Amino acid sequence: MQNIKITGEFIKLDALLKFANLVSSGGEAKILIADGQVLVNNEVCTQRGKKLHSGDCISLADEIVIIE
Repeated sequence: MQNIKITGEFIKLDALLKFANLVSSGGEAKILIADGQVLVNNEVCTQRGKKLHSGDCISLADEIVIIE
């Protein structure tokens, strides 16, 4: 599990996956999100541009990221 601190009001889901080093490219993020492999607050999310805010929890496989 890792905590990610954001400086703005939000970060988009695909950008977070890259920032947290869970994917190597935006294309990889797009595929994983479209395949329903990413959970946001324990629910499948297929919106690549979903805005994430402080307190949101993102899961991909066995990796968990919490936004501070």
